[in-house]
Amino acid sequence: MKIPPTSFKNLYEGDNSLKLLDQSYLPRWMVVIFDTILSALSLFFVYIILLGTPIKFHEILSLPIQALIALTVTVVYFIVFKTYSGIIRHSTFTDILKLVISSFSTGITLVAINLFYSIQNDGKLFITTGILLYMLISFTVLLLFRLVVKESYQLLKNTAGDSVIKRVLIYGIDDHSLNVGKSIIADNSLGFNLIGFINDKFQSKGGKISGKPIITLQNNFENIIEDYKIDAIIIAENSYSIKQKNSIVELCLANNVEVFNVPSLEQLDTSEKIKLQIKPIQIEDLLERESIAINDQLIKLDIEEKTVLVTGGAGSIGGEIISQISKFNPKLLIVLDQAETALHELELHLKEQNPNINFEFELASINNNERLVSIFSKYSIDIVYHAAAYKHVPMIERNPREAVFVNVQGTINLATLSIKHEVDKFVMISTDKAVNPTNVMGASKRAAEIYVQSIQNEPNVRTKFITTRFGNVMGSNGSVIPFFRKQIAKGGPVTVTHKDIIRYFMTIPEACQLVLQAGTMGHGGEIYVFDMGEQVKILDLAEKMIRLSGFEPYTDIDIQFIGLRPGEKLYEELLNDTSKSLPTHHSKIMITEVPLTKYTEVKSKINEIILSAYQDDDSAVVFLLKDLIPEYKSKNSIFEELDIIVNRPDDFS
Repeated sequence: MKIPPTSFKNLYEGDNSLKLLDQSYLPRWMVVIFDTILSALSLFFVYIILLGTPIKFHEILSLPIQALIALTVTVVYFIVFKTYSGIIRHSTFTDILKLVISSFSTGITLVAINLFYSIQNDGKLFITTGILLYMLISFTVLLLFRLVVKESYQLLKNTAGDSVIKRVLIYGIDDHSLNVGKSIIADNSLGFNLIGFINDKFQSKGGKISGKPIITLQNNFENIIEDYKIDAIIIAENSYSIKQKNSIVELCLANNVEVFNVPSLEQLDTSEKIKLQIKPIQIEDLLERESIAINDQLIKLDIEEKTVLVTGGAGSIGGEIISQISKFNPKLLIVLDQAETALHELELHLKEQNPNINFEFELASINNNERLVSIFSKYSIDIVYHAAAYKHVPMIERNPREAVFVNVQGTINLATLSIKHEVDKFVMISTDKAVNPTNVMGASKRAAEIYVQSIQNEPNVRTKFITTRFGNVMGSNGSVIPFFRKQIAKGGPVTVTHKDIIRYFMTIPEACQLVLQAGTMGHGGEIYVFDMGEQVKILDLAEKMIRLSGFEPYTDIDIQFIGLRPGEKLYEELLNDTSKSLPTHHSKIMITEVPLTKYTEVKSKINEIILSAYQDDDSAVVFLLKDLIPEYKSKNSIFEELDIIVNRPDDFS
């Protein structure tokens, strides 16, 4: 028998501890006891077999003492080779190999004891025939025990769970889908009964893969589902585009069939990997976003062996930026956030996942300038990624002064200290809501953009100030997708602000990849905007999410229109009417040309805004923001009346 080259390595890999109190499966100490009892039973079989033969047991030691020695040696090798470590109902080749080695070692040891005794004394302790029989019988009994348990478990599982095992077809035929199919066939515990493969690319008659039929799709999807009594479709082929996946999903939803997705993996060689990766398809899988290619080498040159500060590090965007920076071997990664619990949890996670990266975690608010002074003095910072911000539009519309303290003054604090300490690069995360803003949040971010752009051209400013601007990020804190998902889980209703509202969407990883890439391009003063793809109608998004969850919109789960929230507009922009974009060497990143304002003028106006915030005068704050940002027009807000008098400041009091 040829032993796989990794088998000996696997003997000691993974979780091999005895775990005396673990009840998630048959406790390992009980496995040792059962195996010992079976070994004792094997000795009894040896005695019965030899009892009627001319072969006689040696009488130097009594039979019970001989049996006790044999069992002691056996148990020692059970522990040495950890034959108990595998879960019996999932026994593998490695587990069987451990039994073989343990039994063989027991036999060799007993023979060695015999030989050593015969050299020192006259005679032997054990008969050689008995040792050989014990090796053979004990291994056979232990192996049969595991096979019986494994098959019994599968039989009981299949019988008990027959009603919930799904009859599935795999859509598409390539190496990836074939690997998924083989894994499903090999492991009933996945909960799928593979019926066959759907082929939509070439004609085939009577073909089979792994014993399962290849079913040709010829505009008869509904008939296939009905004829084969299919419960679900698994999309596993790598070559399908997002648009093609959407078409497949629409077919499935129209026929009340569940859809599962398997992302592209290099290898799917274990059932555990398959089990983790076959998941109900999510709306994120169907949003039409092309994959983004980034230049890892440029980012590595930018970050490797540098001290990097990330503000808002415990947030969804900041956390992903940290995760991606960790791949490029920074000298020190400083994580700053004011959210204590989130920062603590992130610290535990990052230190576990990245033990070779030097982290420092600073609990601080960016509008506490004295605290920031101590942090910048403590570390020699090379790059700042500024992701800290207040971003929830309705909340900020009710608290304009807080937006000024964090989004504006906090940015000024960081920018001023970056200049003082000669930080190489300052990358600010902005938002599409800063373009032609209709709410305080967007206006506060635009004010921060204007400030860092204007200060770039001041004398003796060596820090490169780079701004990145993008739209909604799927899965981020406050994003509409997890909000809809919670509403669906509760049985609805799903609330949409307006039937015509549309938004750009981008995944958290790709947004942060583009932030890092844009950071390598900037010479200072640029505002980079990202290609966000096509805008998505939020009503369509809600309807599809309900259908993907197995419900019918308006019937099983209602959709209610609640009206635009304060400061919300029907659509977002990445450029304003007076700016234009220029291409960069990356197809997904553009530079927007925005008219610049003199630093002295910007500083004077922003100082007034900050002073009004400290005076707790929200109306003055918003009025002065409108003066700084002429395109800022409030929508669905109590501040709309200020737009009437913004050009007549003498009327404002």
